[in-house]
Amino acid sequence: MHQRTTSCNRLGRTGIAVCSALAAATAVAIQACTYQVPAKTRLQGGQILLQVTPSGSFAPSDGREMDSPPWNIDAASAQAVIQRFAAATASQPLVLDYEHQTLNKAANGQPAPAAGWFRELRWIDGKGLFAVAELTQRAQDYIANGEYLYFSPVFEYSKATGQVLALHMGALTNAPAIHGMEPLSLLAAATAAFIVPPQQEPFVNPLLKALLASLGLPETTTEANAITALTALGPLTALQGRAVAACSALALPADASPDAVTAACTSLRTAGTGAPDPAKYVPIAVVDALRTNITALTARQQQADVDSLVGKALQDGRLLPAMETWARDLGKTSIVQLSAYLAAAQPIAALAGTQTGGLPPGGLAKGDAQLSAPELAVCSAMGLTPEQYKAGATAVAAAA
Repeated sequence: MHQRTTSCNRLGRTGIAVCSALAAATAVAIQACTYQVPAKTRLQGGQILLQVTPSGSFAPSDGREMDSPPWNIDAASAQAVIQRFAAATASQPLVLDYEHQTLNKAANGQPAPAAGWFRELRWIDGKGLFAVAELTQRAQDYIANGEYLYFSPVFEYSKATGQVLALHMGALTNAPAIHGMEPLSLLAAATAAFIVPPQQEPFVNPLLKALLASLGLPETTTEANAITALTALGPLTALQGRAVAACSALALPADASPDAVTAACTSLRTAGTGAPDPAKYVPIAVVDALRTNITALTARQQQADVDSLVGKALQDGRLLPAMETWARDLGKTSIVQLSAYLAAAQPIAALAGTQTGGLPPGGLAKGDAQLSAPELAVCSAMGLTPEQYKAGATAVAAAA
C-alpha cells in the first residue's frame, strides 16, 4: 500500500503539478489530478487517448492548499502547450511511466521502466487537452487486466495565473489523490478527475484590477494586454500636461470631468456649423485683399523714404555717387540700417559743390586791371613780374 505524500518545490514563477499521490516525496510540487484509464479508447498500433486536463478552470478536490489561482486552460493557451510539446518531442518523445518512478528513481534507486510514450497532443472543444500515447505491450496487458486504472499527468503551470504551460510526462497509477471520481464505462472517453469550481471567479490581482478599471478595460484582460494599453498611452506626465492644456483652451478647470470636456468640445463643433457673425469675423478674401494693399502701400512708402534719404545724402556729401546703387539696395532691404548709416556718415564739403559756388573762378586780372593779392603772391613765388603773369594769364584765357 503506497503512502500518500505531498511536497512542494517552488520553481521561480512556475510550478510543476504531478497529478497523483506518490509513493515517496519528490523534488517537485505534488498535486492531485488523475484520470481513470479508459479500457476501450484505443487507437491503432497500441495507442490510447488520454485526457491531460479538462477545459476551463480546475483544481484538486482534496482541499489541499494551492500556490496559485485555480489551474486553467482554454483553446488559445492549449495551442501554446501543443507547440511546446512539439518542440520538446522533436528529438525524443515524453515518457509515460508507472507511479511516477522517473521522478523517484534518484531517491529510491529503483528502475523506471516506460509504460509508453506520448506522441501527440490534441485540444477537444468543451472537453480539454488530450494526449495520444503509444503503450508498451506490458502496459496494455496491465490495463486490460485491470491492474492499472488511472492516468496522472505532470504539467507545468504559472504560479501567478494558474495557466497550464506545458506537459512534462505522465504515469499509470493506482493511487489517485481524488476521491469520489465518477467511474468510467468501457465505452466512455477519458474523463477528468478534477473538480471544476462551480462558481469560482478568476483570480485578479487587486492592483491589476484597479489599473484595468482606470484604463476602462475588463477584468478578464491579460497582464500582457494591460501592459500594451499602458505603453500606448505614453508617459502619464505628458498626458496630464496635454489634458490641462486642453482644459485651459476650453476655459475649463484643470480637474474638469470627461463629460464636461466632451460637452465643451461638442458645443464648439455645433457653433462652428452656423453662419459666422459679420461683426466678429471677416471673410478670408477680404483679409487677403487688405494684406495685398497694405504690402503695396508699404513698398511705395519705403521707396519714397529711400529716395529722400539717398537724395539728401548725395547733396550734402554723405554718399558718393558711386555709392548710390548700394544705398538704394540697402534701403529696400532695411530702411533702418540705411538711416543708421547716413546718421553716422559725415558730409564732405568738397563733394557738396564747386569752390566758386557754380560761378566762374574770380580774382584773375583782366586787361590792365591790377593783380589780386593771391596773384601777386604767385608772381613773387615764381619770380615773375605782374606784366609777365598777366601776359601768361591772357594767353591761357585765349587758349581756353
